[in-house]
Amino acid sequence: MKIRAAVLHQSGLPAPYAQSRPLRIMQVDLAPPGPGEVLIKIVAAGICHSDLSVIEGVRPRPLPMALGHESAGIVEEVGPYVHDLKKGDHVVSTFVPACGHCSPCAEGRPALCEPGAAANGAGTLLNNTRRLSCEEIPLNHHLGVSCFAEYATVSRYSLVKVDPDMSLEEAALFGCAVLTGVGAAINTAHISLGMKVAVIGLGGVGFAGLLGALAAGAERLIAIDTNDAKLDLARSLGATDIFNAKDAKLVEAIKDATSGGADVVLEFAGAAPALELGYKICRRGGELVTAGLPPPTAMFSIPAVSLVAEERTVRGSYLGSAVPIRDLPRYIALQRRGRLPVERLITHHLPLDDINLGMDRLRDGTAIRQIVTM
Repeated sequence: MKIRAAVLHQSGLPAPYAQSRPLRIMQVDLAPPGPGEVLIKIVAAGICHSDLSVIEGVRPRPLPMALGHESAGIVEEVGPYVHDLKKGDHVVSTFVPACGHCSPCAEGRPALCEPGAAANGAGTLLNNTRRLSCEEIPLNHHLGVSCFAEYATVSRYSLVKVDPDMSLEEAALFGCAVLTGVGAAINTAHISLGMKVAVIGLGGVGFAGLLGALAAGAERLIAIDTNDAKLDLARSLGATDIFNAKDAKLVEAIKDATSGGADVVLEFAGAAPALELGYKICRRGGELVTAGLPPPTAMFSIPAVSLVAEERTVRGSYLGSAVPIRDLPRYIALQRRGRLPVERLITHHLPLDDINLGMDRLRDGTAIRQIVTM
């Protein structure tokens, strides 16, 4: 079938992207679902910093590629051997298809699925196929989803079914921002009642992490960013303390506010200086959890002795250490009870034709989560 999709042919074009237009809205060919695959009509797609990183060339991916990885939509057709979804079902995409059979999957860690990671790196679906092309030239899939498009053919293992009465614009956030941010707080950091928690980097994922820490029972919740408007929003969402990362005496101020440092620091900025800051504001015995994705060349150094003498921990969190089929319904239930108001993170709605403008807003920090509606 012929569909419209946002395709990246070259990374590293200069901003503003509304002028250089790295994403071209093109008519492309989408093949029907093969065995274990599903065709979905994309209703809403969120713009994430991981998309921007590919455009900037910070996260190298095989090109040309149809971008987008955070979405919600409606099942149009299922391929052979898909028995638990049907036409009309509402689904949310996740950006790591999990095979269910490799060692991480067998350990209950599907976010680290080895075949899923290999397929994402190669720009294919989980079964190593490509279902997108343009004038018979194959197009690569972005993280198995490629949802900046009218339709997508994806692996069954990239989808989680949701209730049909849920807003699909809000549901889209759960496939990346919410799973990653809330999961980092709950699954990776195991935040519990009464903890002192700091959150560095208030993008869509960082705000989700802040909301997750609050839902888990954090007593002192410190928000850190360079954008004062985002800090004000963090305060309105439940942060007890806000700090601008440009403050020359930031470390001392946070340690004073927390009587020695945070129990847990959640880092979402995706930059080595943010990691270094996070480690410095951990208390003795504290934990730094990072879900940001810095450039592959970025390095992070710490005083090695402090790992032992102060029993500090540094831990990574990918897709929020999530089991999507388990966690996504739980997080939706929290939202419906008002304990996870992720809908407040949506700052803009835009059509597919304005996707490059959306990337400019994300780059400039004037947006948190933008929803592309098809």
